[in-house]
Amino acid sequence: MKLTSIDDLTDEIVGKKGTVERDIFEYDLRMDIIGTMIKEARIKQSMTQEDLGKLLGVQKAQISKLENNTKDFRIGTIIRALEAL
Repeated sequence: MKLTSIDDLTDEIVGKKGTVERDIFEYDLRMDIIGTMIKEARIKQSMTQEDLGKLLGVQKAQISKLENNTKDFRIGTIIRALEAL
């Protein structure tokens, strides 16, 4: 059985580092991780999406989109969310 590293598989399936496809993949992955971190921190603090939204001055729907990576957000919004939590 031949073993393949995760990096080799990613190169093969997504594209080599430095390609547009790989850059988009890595950006989306980072945003998914950040959204998950925000959601987990919010839940640990027993906050609802609405609570966090009020703290940041945004709607509950925007928090949901941030946590689920369904919309592009400004880095400032992400940082404020992390600081609030």
